[in-house]
Amino acid sequence: MPPLTLIQADTICTVALTECAKHGFAPMCVVVLDAGGHALALKRDERAAISRPEIAIAKAAGCLGLGFGGRELGRRAVALPGLFAALSACFPQGIIALPGGALVRDASGAVIGAAGISGDTSDNDEVCVLAGIEAAGLTADNGD
Repeated sequence: MPPLTLIQADTICTVALTECAKHGFAPMCVVVLDAGGHALALKRDERAAISRPEIAIAKAAGCLGLGFGGRELGRRAVALPGLFAALSACFPQGIIALPGGALVRDASGAVIGAAGISGDTSDNDEVCVLAGIEAAGLTADNGD
């Protein structure tokens, strides 16, 4: 399986932020992690709040670490709050179980990374990150 490339990661970030501006959403930050959880690209609108990078990373890292998109993580966090509280201590980059985090899959369905975004409502965040992943020619798995 070919790895997620820097060009694909940059496309995800650029298109996600463009989608944000197109809809008039609040300023956002988006990150793309490779399959090993390492950041390939991170872009933050200069007007976005200062902690948006950490939130975006925690959305992506949670998806990658547990193997589910943000919506499924959210459902599991509601059902198992004690587990998710404990997992926070195990995830060095954090875990945020909300829409706006998505696994990135290649054409064969293999997970090659994850993307996370933060800045507006979680639903609006998700609209933008899904557009970015699609524009890169990849498949987003948001947990639905």
